[in-house]
Amino acid sequence: MSMNIGEAARASGVTAKMIRHYEDIGLVPKMARSDAGYRLYSERDVHLLRFIRQGRVLGFSMKQIADLMGLWLDQSRPSRKVKQLASEHINDLDEKIRELQAMKSTLEQLVQHCHGDSRPDCPILDALSCH
Repeated sequence: MSMNIGEAARASGVTAKMIRHYEDIGLVPKMARSDAGYRLYSERDVHLLRFIRQGRVLGFSMKQIADLMGLWLDQSRPSRKVKQLASEHINDLDEKIRELQAMKSTLEQLVQHCHGDSRPDCPILDALSCH
């Protein structure tokens, strides 16, 4: 059964705009077209779009998703490659978490030192204007 891009978008949870983008960057193959030129999607295509959406939900980059898709489609893949890619992503997430926590801590200190009254002096703006 074939479906158009709107139906594929609803079925996969990926917007039509993103589906076109994924096709443009080569993450998904060029879709078959109807005689009228409309893209036609199969259940397999929708399954692939769901895979991409779930990868994005987990914070994987487009490159990582492409690598994961290659492994997913390769039935002879060693699972250690998948685990390695996921472990590297966990390490990246841990680093981002540390960076966000440092930002939060800095902002909390700045907010604590700002009087928040009618005076013009503000340590938050002072910190932002420093090089």
